[in-house]
Amino acid sequence: MLTDKAIKAAKPKERAYKLADAQGLFMLVTPAGGKLWRLKYRVVGKEKSLAIGAYPTVGLADARRVRDEAKRAIAEGRDPALEKKRAKMTKAAQAACDFEVVSRMWFKEFSPGWAEGHKKRVWQGLERDVWPFIGKMPVADVEPTDVLDVLRRVKDRGAVETAQRLRSYISRVMRYAVVHGYAKRDPAADTVGFAKKPQSKHFAATTKPQELAQILVMIDGYTGSHTVRSALRLLPLLFCRPGELRQMQWEHLDLDSKLWERPAEIMKTRKPHVVPLSDQAVAILKDMPCRGASPYVFPSQRGGGRPMSDMALSVALKALDIDTQNTQTAHGFRASARTILHEVLGYEPEVIEVQLAHQAAGPLAGAYDRTTFLPQRIEMMQRWADYLDEVKARQISVVLQQY
Repeated sequence: MLTDKAIKAAKPKERAYKLADAQGLFMLVTPAGGKLWRLKYRVVGKEKSLAIGAYPTVGLADARRVRDEAKRAIAEGRDPALEKKRAKMTKAAQAACDFEVVSRMWFKEFSPGWAEGHKKRVWQGLERDVWPFIGKMPVADVEPTDVLDVLRRVKDRGAVETAQRLRSYISRVMRYAVVHGYAKRDPAADTVGFAKKPQSKHFAATTKPQELAQILVMIDGYTGSHTVRSALRLLPLLFCRPGELRQMQWEHLDLDSKLWERPAEIMKTRKPHVVPLSDQAVAILKDMPCRGASPYVFPSQRGGGRPMSDMALSVALKALDIDTQNTQTAHGFRASARTILHEVLGYEPEVIEVQLAHQAAGPLAGAYDRTTFLPQRIEMMQRWADYLDEVKARQISVVLQQY
């Protein structure tokens, strides 16, 4: 067996030669005077060599420790030389991959299956709030404190829900990095709870016919833009999600057949949906002055081929002195219709739920398609529009009698 004294006394020769220790460990003395540790071993009958390091950086005791670890790996069926090579490649990959690079790889792989709105939101969030701060950091070096700094900046400007979403995006990127060998762990996992999502609140909605009638009368009296007024009048008739109404396009409407074919990309459920149009709804749509000038039925006043702002309807309701916190929101017309259609007009919940484009639960999950209960819904939507005219007329009569 070798000793430090024997190693120090070894001199270079014209050709490289070996100094044997034990159990396959030996030192290779080169003509240039280098003293290199090597381990000779066999895997599946094939002789291989593991480079351990150079003496005196790696001493005799250290070389024997590495030899013993390698022997244990071999006994477990692992190849220490191959593992060393993979570890070296992993370190090189980690050094070459910063957080932004891995984010782009993750986004490219997974975003094709996302809705356009979600895809845009994720990209803008990373580009605006994440990459400027940790984008150039090696992904393996990102720590929980780095993630917290990103979230704190967003939270401090009052965007708590945005911070919550960003934490999720960062976590998903880091998990992707772990799976592909660019990082060892997900530091965002340690920040759960920092950007706590505010407790959800139901959208304010009236379920009393008289109160709903009062709101309908107020909407008819709206004096803002014709586009917003038309959208406000249409929303209670269709009781769709406000975002879906904003993105209504002329190409999806068949006013002769009185149908609105909503494509999957604008739907929360990511499934296409057919909405029957009452005579009243068709009349409002035919009265739109910008028909054909924009792909959108309710275009933005700023132009650019965009739909109107997602705040336009809420701002309009507030302008009418409607309490959107406690009485009625744009989204709340869905709850108003669901309750009154069942409790007052007697329609079956299953038909109403399909019209609301709610995802079925339990054994019915995925069972509804775009035309489920369509004849019943055509009749229901016309009856609903007539009912709204009736309660509105009664409310106007009551007001007139007071004067």
